[in-house]
Amino acid sequence: MAGRTSSSKIYLDVVESLRSMIEADSLLPGDKIPSERELSDRFNVGRSSVREALRALELLGLIETRRGEGTFIRDFQEHKLVELLGTFFLQDKKVQEDLAETKRLIEIDCLRIVAFFATAEDIKRLMAWVKADKFHDDDFFLRIAIMNRNRLLERIWRIVNSYARTSEMVQGNVKKEDYLALLTYLLERDEEKAIETYLIRIRNMSKGE
Repeated sequence: MAGRTSSSKIYLDVVESLRSMIEADSLLPGDKIPSERELSDRFNVGRSSVREALRALELLGLIETRRGEGTFIRDFQEHKLVELLGTFFLQDKKVQEDLAETKRLIEIDCLRIVAFFATAEDIKRLMAWVKADKFHDDDFFLRIAIMNRNRLLERIWRIVNSYARTSEMVQGNVKKEDYLALLTYLLERDEEKAIETYLIRIRNMSKGE
């Protein structure tokens, strides 16, 4: 784990190593991860750094520690807190408007990243899925969020979208052709046209709004 010399930053390397380990070992929500001692040996770092990294991941809701059992990967999608909070404060119209705007900004950022970094094969697979399946707008943008290479942005989209769904923000009658047009511009690496299509044809607004 070269690249950082400050010991205070070592735990960030441990967080990244843990992410890579979870991916490499194909661990799923509910699976147990190795103990602090095992992780310390595996990553060749002090146990205090491992403990700090685990604490950070637990605060993010990605893992949970069960006394006497160990540490497990958590499925944050199972949480009902979003729905409970949503029914309470999303009655405020200004909050709903801010939420809708935040969701649009995140989706636009995801589209920009996809336009620059997604492979043509990935975009074509998504086009084939759109043509073949009946889907909801959330399904489409979940795939866009996953396709973007920024995992934190994907997680933020999932959370914001959970609130958006709770507030029942229904989109207009968007046709498959609109999503396909958007994907065509992504395939052509035309970021400006892709975002214009997203705003006007999918979100039913002008670029200046």
